[in-house]
Amino acid sequence: MHEMRRWALLLGLGLALSTASSGSGEAQQPAQSGPPHAWLYGTWTGGIFPATETEGAACFGQPTVIFTRDVVMRSSPLDVAYRQRLVETATATPNGVDFRLVPVGPAQPGRAPLGVGFGCADVNTLRVERRGENEIVFPDCAEFPSPLKRCVSR
Repeated sequence: MHEMRRWALLLGLGLALSTASSGSGEAQQPAQSGPPHAWLYGTWTGGIFPATETEGAACFGQPTVIFTRDVVMRSSPLDVAYRQRLVETATATPNGVDFRLVPVGPAQPGRAPLGVGFGCADVNTLRVERRGENEIVFPDCAEFPSPLKRCVSR
């Protein structure tokens, strides 16, 4: 299980490094023929706490959220492992993306497992709003009160 998490993290970091080092800026704009959330691919810091370091190894080494085509991973301040949520659908909005995540089964009757959501009203949805070229927020998600900033190469 740890090996799978390690590979998923390495894949996410590798994707982020390759898009950040392209320098063309295309990774930050939605692709016409790609998924509506392609501009989010990569690693993001902040969210739980205000973002401090957004460049280099300090950011890529411990991102808060990682977006890929099929998975959204988030860190937890109380656990080493990343929480992984599969993307069921991603829908473009005028200022971001709405995700419908694959539903999770309850750990206890009537309750979702701890840490599977983002502190939003529905654990199976995530709304992402773009605030700037490299800044996003998860509006109305209690576990992510601060903006997230993209990790970039120097």
